[in-house]
Amino acid sequence: MTKSDSAPTVTSGKNNPPGWIKVTNNAGWRPRDSQGELVYKDRLWILGGWFSNEESCPSDVWSSSDGKRWKLVTETAQWKHGDLPMTLVFEDKMWFMGGWYNGMLPDHSASSEVWMSSDGIRWQQATQSAEWTPRLAAGAVVFKGKMWILGGLENYRRWLTANPKSENDLKNDVWSSADGKKWQLTTNKAGWSPRAFHRAVVFEGRIWVFGGCGPERKLLNDVWCSEDGVKWSRVTPAAPWGPRKWFSSIVYRNRVWVLGGFHTSTSPTADRHLNFSDVWYSKDGENWNQMKSEPIWSARHAHSTLVFEDKIWVVGGKRDVLNLKAPTANIEHDKALVSEVWSLHIPENWFNDE
Repeated sequence: MTKSDSAPTVTSGKNNPPGWIKVTNNAGWRPRDSQGELVYKDRLWILGGWFSNEESCPSDVWSSSDGKRWKLVTETAQWKHGDLPMTLVFEDKMWFMGGWYNGMLPDHSASSEVWMSSDGIRWQQATQSAEWTPRLAAGAVVFKGKMWILGGLENYRRWLTANPKSENDLKNDVWSSADGKKWQLTTNKAGWSPRAFHRAVVFEGRIWVFGGCGPERKLLNDVWCSEDGVKWSRVTPAAPWGPRKWFSSIVYRNRVWVLGGFHTSTSPTADRHLNFSDVWYSKDGENWNQMKSEPIWSARHAHSTLVFEDKIWVVGGKRDVLNLKAPTANIEHDKALVSEVWSLHIPENWFNDE
């Protein structure tokens, strides 16, 4: 299966799409993926991340005012579950929730801890054990004056080893909180299937959930929305950007965007993992256009995407393509992980002729 097989191309018809700018090839922090990301107090922030499954994840915090020069805010934050956490800005604070620790090492664990900070140095624990079960890779949004957690995965190691019990680890519950201490169950089973490595955004007065990895490790490209977190409507069962996980999503220029990600081919001739370098946008979640830009960042997954200073920013990620049947499958992760930073500015009137 090729990239084009899984994601039919729908182009915008623009003759001269904007090109991405590489702000820096080396941001100063060790290359990584799966980090938390925020825009807070006029700065870009990354928190924690992943180096390999045989190494403890970092708990460092970095920030930048321009995407090029990065400052180490703290080398060791009070939280430790830095792999695929849920991060938000709420009530003028940074919030760090859940996450995974220690990859495939013996003392691995997921978290239901909730932390907050106003400077990235001093972190205060809102709760050691939220009402939702310990998890990673959930959707997280701020909506109607509350923080929301949507779905996620309880045990990364079981899922990674294809343990049959991992099916029970995928969630489709929805929780909300006005203070990070007490969490209310909005629904135990949302309309969308249990999943992790998906994305959630707030757009046009609704919560949107799309893509990710569902039961039987099936990759998804469905799109759902809700006005209250309880009742969910399926906007489309299959968006044209194709099934994927570990992708990123933002809201920019009054549109929802999907960028990059990871798709597993089941070709009988080669069991390959494929990364994407595509960029899609939509005004309604059903009809999507692909923006084809030159230059653009290389194909990758588990990167960060943020909106800052009226631009889209892509930060870090992992860009390898692995042939799992090859004896060299266990490559050096640092050669695949990147500390690149890219930005893209789209003029406000660029969409006028659509």
